[in-house]
Amino acid sequence: MDQSTPNLPSRDFGATSSFYSRLGFATGWRDDAWLILTRGGLTLEFFPHPDLNPAESWFSCCLRLDDLAGFYRECVEAGLPEIGTGYPRLHCPRQDASGLTMAALVDLDGTLLRLIQN
Repeated sequence: MDQSTPNLPSRDFGATSSFYSRLGFATGWRDDAWLILTRGGLTLEFFPHPDLNPAESWFSCCLRLDDLAGFYRECVEAGLPEIGTGYPRLHCPRQDASGLTMAALVDLDGTLLRLIQN
């Protein structure tokens, strides 16, 4: 099975772990230099980037989900706001011109996670 694991920035591993735990991710590894979070078949890895300005972040990745609507609902139930600016935030699922249904989650460090329905 092919697998991809994004490497994303974190200003604070404790805050990152706490944020993603609200979305069902569990800590698989943590030391001073690396954090690995998992949720089912999803794995996110984080490196320390304490000076990152979320407004200037260009980091992103895609999460391809079998149940985009369910994951999005969990994000809303976890209290993530559906707003146009700020960190963190959600953008509602929409079908694009290619026929893909996508939503977006921007985490507390300004990283864009595209949520794509398989």
